[in-house]
Amino acid sequence: MRVNELAKKAHVTAETVRHYTRLGLIHAARDPNNGYQLYDKLALQRLTFIRQASELGFSLKQIEEIFQQSDSGDSPCPMVRDLLQKKVPETKLKIAQLEAHLLKMEEALATWEEMPDGTPNGHSICCLIEEWEEQATDK
Repeated sequence: MRVNELAKKAHVTAETVRHYTRLGLIHAARDPNNGYQLYDKLALQRLTFIRQASELGFSLKQIEEIFQQSDSGDSPCPMVRDLLQKKVPETKLKIAQLEAHLLKMEEALATWEEMPDGTPNGHSICCLIEEWEEQATDK
């Protein structure tokens, strides 16, 4: 398969295929007649795996480690399970942080509804940002 054909079958872009090839995550042979990169079914399998693992939150470095373990004949499944068990609480913490951030943004917007737009006077940049906590605590 050429780059575009592989990309289509794996539901990724051709640039994604080239990027993963440069990183060594998938491999191609060269067509001696025209120099095109040719990919086999293993490349499609690995590309599909990369997409699936990425959707679960695995980094390309972690995916590379999974491939290395698998390529050496060892099952990477225990490592994959351990990595994901660590990712779940990390993701929950990120969600909590994002929810707190969103709440703060919504509070700012609610406060700003009652505040006039200011004009720069040489002493402030934007009164909405500079005064919003003060306005919010006065309520």
